[in-house]
Amino acid sequence: MKGYMALGISIITEVFGTTMLKISDGFTNFFPTLGVILGFGTAFYCLSLCLKTIPLSLAYAIWSGIGTALTALIGVILWDEPFSTLTLGGLILIIGGVALLNASHSSKQTKKSSLTE
Repeated sequence: MKGYMALGISIITEVFGTTMLKISDGFTNFFPTLGVILGFGTAFYCLSLCLKTIPLSLAYAIWSGIGTALTALIGVILWDEPFSTLTLGGLILIIGGVALLNASHSSKQTKKSSLTE
Protein backbone atom coordinates (compact mmCIF):
# COMPACT_ATOMS: atom_id res chain seq x y z
CA MET A 1 0.00 0.00 0.00
CA LYS A 2 2.93 2.35 0.62
CA GLY A 3 3.87 2.02 -3.04
CA TYR A 4 0.47 3.21 -4.19
CA MET A 5 0.54 6.09 -1.70
CA ALA A 6 3.89 7.22 -3.14
CA LEU A 7 2.48 6.80 -6.66
CA GLY A 8 -0.54 8.94 -5.80
CA ILE A 9 1.65 11.70 -4.39
CA SER A 10 3.84 11.44 -7.47
CA ILE A 11 0.85 11.89 -9.78
CA ILE A 12 -0.50 14.87 -7.85
CA THR A 13 2.86 16.64 -7.72
CA GLU A 14 3.54 15.93 -11.40
CA VAL A 15 0.20 17.48 -12.37
CA PHE A 16 0.99 20.43 -10.08
CA GLY A 17 4.41 20.83 -11.74
CA THR A 18 2.88 20.69 -15.20
CA THR A 19 0.27 23.28 -14.25
CA MET A 20 3.00 25.54 -12.87
CA LEU A 21 4.91 25.05 -16.13
CA LYS A 22 2.05 26.70 -18.00
CA ILE A 23 1.80 29.53 -15.43
CA SER A 24 5.59 30.10 -15.37
CA ASP A 25 5.35 31.62 -18.86
CA GLY A 26 8.61 30.15 -20.13
CA PHE A 27 10.25 30.30 -16.69
CA THR A 28 9.85 34.09 -16.54
CA ASN A 29 7.73 34.07 -13.34
CA PHE A 30 9.75 33.11 -10.25
CA PHE A 31 7.19 31.41 -7.99
CA PRO A 32 5.57 29.27 -10.69
CA THR A 33 9.08 28.30 -11.84
CA LEU A 34 9.87 27.27 -8.27
CA GLY A 35 6.61 25.26 -8.34
CA VAL A 36 7.82 23.45 -11.46
CA ILE A 37 11.10 22.48 -9.79
CA LEU A 38 9.45 21.38 -6.54
CA GLY A 39 6.57 19.62 -8.30
CA PHE A 40 8.67 17.58 -10.69
CA GLY A 41 11.40 16.94 -8.11
CA THR A 42 8.87 15.54 -5.66
CA ALA A 43 7.09 13.62 -8.41
CA PHE A 44 10.21 11.79 -9.55
CA TYR A 45 11.35 11.13 -5.98
CA CYS A 46 7.99 9.58 -5.06
CA LEU A 47 7.89 7.66 -8.34
CA SER A 48 11.26 6.13 -7.49
CA LEU A 49 9.92 5.12 -4.06
CA CYS A 50 6.86 3.42 -5.51
CA LEU A 51 9.05 1.38 -7.86
CA LYS A 52 10.32 -0.55 -4.83
CA THR A 53 6.97 -2.36 -4.67
CA ILE A 54 5.13 -1.72 -7.95
CA PRO A 55 6.39 -3.07 -11.32
CA LEU A 56 7.83 -0.35 -13.58
CA SER A 57 5.42 -0.94 -16.47
CA LEU A 58 2.38 -0.71 -14.21
CA ALA A 59 3.60 2.28 -12.18
CA TYR A 60 4.58 4.27 -15.27
CA ALA A 61 1.32 3.48 -17.05
CA ILE A 62 -0.72 4.64 -14.07
CA TRP A 63 1.50 7.70 -13.53
CA SER A 64 1.46 8.88 -17.12
CA GLY A 65 -2.15 7.89 -17.83
CA ILE A 66 -3.76 9.51 -14.82
CA GLY A 67 -1.38 12.46 -15.05
CA THR A 68 -2.32 13.02 -18.69
CA ALA A 69 -6.04 12.77 -17.95
CA LEU A 70 -5.85 15.18 -15.00
CA THR A 71 -3.70 17.63 -16.95
CA ALA A 72 -6.18 17.60 -19.83
CA LEU A 73 -9.06 18.29 -17.44
CA ILE A 74 -7.14 21.11 -15.75
CA GLY A 75 -6.49 22.65 -19.18
CA VAL A 76 -10.19 22.55 -19.97
CA ILE A 77 -11.22 23.98 -16.58
CA LEU A 78 -8.54 26.64 -16.05
CA TRP A 79 -7.64 27.72 -19.58
CA ASP A 80 -10.80 26.90 -21.49
CA GLU A 81 -8.96 24.48 -23.76
CA PRO A 82 -11.22 22.67 -26.24
CA PHE A 83 -13.03 19.56 -25.05
CA SER A 84 -14.73 17.39 -27.63
CA THR A 85 -16.03 13.87 -27.96
CA LEU A 86 -12.61 12.94 -29.36
CA THR A 87 -10.96 14.33 -26.22
CA LEU A 88 -13.38 12.37 -24.06
CA GLY A 89 -12.76 9.24 -26.13
CA GLY A 90 -9.01 9.64 -25.75
CA LEU A 91 -9.29 10.03 -21.98
CA ILE A 92 -11.51 6.95 -21.78
CA LEU A 93 -8.99 4.95 -23.81
CA ILE A 94 -6.13 6.08 -21.54
CA ILE A 95 -8.03 5.13 -18.38
CA GLY A 96 -9.14 1.84 -19.95
CA GLY A 97 -5.58 1.00 -20.93
CA VAL A 98 -4.34 1.66 -17.41
CA ALA A 99 -7.13 -0.53 -16.02
CA LEU A 100 -6.20 -3.36 -18.40
CA LEU A 101 -2.52 -3.16 -17.42
CA ASN A 102 -3.50 -3.22 -13.76
CA ALA A 103 -5.74 -6.26 -14.34
CA SER A 104 -2.92 -7.99 -16.21
CA HIS A 105 -0.51 -7.51 -13.32
CA SER A 106 -3.16 -8.57 -10.79
CA SER A 107 -3.84 -11.83 -12.64
CA LYS A 108 -0.09 -12.57 -12.85
CA GLN A 109 0.22 -12.05 -9.08
CA THR A 110 -2.74 -14.37 -8.46
CA LYS A 111 -1.21 -17.08 -10.67
CA LYS A 112 2.17 -16.67 -8.98
CA SER A 113 0.75 -16.97 -5.46
CA SER A 114 -1.37 -20.01 -6.37
CA LEU A 115 1.70 -21.74 -7.83
CA THR A 116 3.76 -21.20 -4.69
CA GLU A 117 1.08 -22.48 -2.29
